[in-house]
Amino acid sequence: MLDDSIHLLLPLAASILFACGLIFLKRATLEGANPWTVSLVANLWAATLFSGFWLLDSDPVQPWLLWQPALVAVFYISGQMGTFFAITHGDVSIAAPLFGVKVLLVAILATVIGGQSLPAAIWLAATLATVGIALVQWTGAGTHGRIGYTILSAMAASTSFSIFDVLVQRFCSSPTAAWTSGRFLPIMFWFVAAYSTVFLVGFQRDKFALPAVRRSLLVGGLLIALQAICIVFTLSAFGDAPRVNVVYSMRGIWGVLLAWATALIWGGSEADLSGKTMILRLAGALLITISVVIAILFG
Repeated sequence: MLDDSIHLLLPLAASILFACGLIFLKRATLEGANPWTVSLVANLWAATLFSGFWLLDSDPVQPWLLWQPALVAVFYISGQMGTFFAITHGDVSIAAPLFGVKVLLVAILATVIGGQSLPAAIWLAATLATVGIALVQWTGAGTHGRIGYTILSAMAASTSFSIFDVLVQRFCSSPTAAWTSGRFLPIMFWFVAAYSTVFLVGFQRDKFALPAVRRSLLVGGLLIALQAICIVFTLSAFGDAPRVNVVYSMRGIWGVLLAWATALIWGGSEADLSGKTMILRLAGALLITISVVIAILFG
């Protein structure tokens, strides 16, 4: 049972890399970097690193199947944009918990689109992880002035990333898949880079020229790209999207811990949380941990 779960170490590593990368990118945004600048840097990093997968294979590319990586790249970009709109123009206190719905959506889509028959343990783990993420990310703060907009943006982002995960699994690791990781992944992220050229319209060259901002962007973008490698390679080589997302939900715990630690060092509201909020976060962390154990042992 544990031998069948070794590949889940990759999404676990991805959850840590994501939380660390987000800290650096957040520092860049505090210095004035906008979402378009952040996204462009992260996506160019990803396209560069994923290009290395081309060396893993020597099979010729079938041109009539290029629509598949092109389509998957669209969902990757749309998920990013939904996330940015929810965070920058909506209410973060509402958006952050809603992003946890992705764990449950992947389980549903893996059944509907991927044709998988998931055991009851996975459904239980996905539900617990979703509730756990909501509790960990919930702050209770915010004006709640744009609830409808925030919910729509956050749900669009979660749905897009969920479809992305399931399609990568279907096109690469399903029994009928025509692609290998060595061909699909670099081509797909080349499409992501091509689509990202639209972000040049909002790219802040003046901000990028500042050493502190550039360093935060480059390090944060690199870490986000590395976590993408861990997640997307796992999906393309092993499938198992529902369990991968349950384990990846650990990023909520690492994110809160790192935010609290950096607030203690550099200052911030995370260091002055109420007792109620801390109890909710601890309860959420416990639920996420339980969901991961269930997914590994009984999934």
